[in-house]
Amino acid sequence: MPETIARIKEDIAAKGIKFFAEIDQTKLAHDAGIELRPSTLLIFGNPPLGAQFLTSNPDAGLDWPVRLLVRQDEIGTVWVVYSDFDWIAHRFGVKDREAQFRMASMVISSITASVGSK
Repeated sequence: MPETIARIKEDIAAKGIKFFAEIDQTKLAHDAGIELRPSTLLIFGNPPLGAQFLTSNPDAGLDWPVRLLVRQDEIGTVWVVYSDFDWIAHRFGVKDREAQFRMASMVISSITASVGSK
C-alpha cells in the first residue's frame, strides 16, 4: 500500500496535477472501533480541466476533483479503483465536454499504469 500510494503521488506531481488530500479510511474506521482492511482515498485534479465539467453541470462537483481509492484485499493484493469518466458524464448529463472527458480518461489511465510492477 505505501509503495503504491507513493508511486501514484509521484506520478501526479510529475504531471503537474494538484494533490488535495490523502484520507486513511482504515485509520478512520479503527478510530471508530471498526476493523477495515487497508484503504486510502486520494483526491487530486487539474482545476482548469475539472472546472470544464462543473461549467457544464455544477452537480458534477460531486465527482470532481478526481477520487482514487487504493485498497488491499484479504490476500494482500493492492487494488486501485476510480469512477469511469464516461459514467460520470452520463450520470450528470454532460454532453458538451467529450474532449475533456477523453483527456481525463487518458490521464487517469496513465496514473494507474504507474503502479504496475517495477
